[in-house]
Amino acid sequence: MFAKSTVWYNELNYMIGTLRGKVIFGGEKYVILDVAGVGYKVYAPPFTIKAAAAKQGKKGEDTVFWTHLCVRENAIDLYGFTEKAEVEFFEALIAISGIGPKSAMGVMSVAPLDTLKMAIASGETSYLSKVSGVGKKTAEKIIVELKDKFGRGSGAASEILGGDGDVIGALESMGYSLKEIREALQEVGADAKSVEQRIKAALKVLGKQ
Repeated sequence: MFAKSTVWYNELNYMIGTLRGKVIFGGEKYVILDVAGVGYKVYAPPFTIKAAAAKQGKKGEDTVFWTHLCVRENAIDLYGFTEKAEVEFFEALIAISGIGPKSAMGVMSVAPLDTLKMAIASGETSYLSKVSGVGKKTAEKIIVELKDKFGRGSGAASEILGGDGDVIGALESMGYSLKEIREALQEVGADAKSVEQRIKAALKVLGKQ
């Protein structure tokens, strides 16, 4: 569909850095952002879509997305985030061999950025593979490539992240789907440290859904 030029692709990937406009539609995986009468389809993590959709229809409420334009031979997709650090993390992920935009978005859809960085710094392969759903080899590759960028992990961090595997198992046994559990864990704060505390906090979130 497009001329095969790696340089041309790379230049286009960074052509659009931010977009400001009004959200006129919020879907499961993307929003439509009205910018001066042009509707941009912006793929985003669930928590970003939820926050942006809350502004839908409100007068004077603009949303600003930090964006990355992915240009491939058969598609042009725009990915958006509310924080500059998020789009930088997304770009770091897709720079890793074998990790495409959809896989990167899958990783970023399961936890706040600080939590993901903590998991990588702590070398928590099991957290990335079980909680985010990426394969074990992919999780290991992410940690190898990015661990040095996020400093050293702590024992407390490892305990919290490692315990989420047990939280998932317990909540699955109660009949909740993995998707529901992952979304609930996104909203569980770091104050809930033990497995029991995180299960209780997740159940409170699940009870509101």
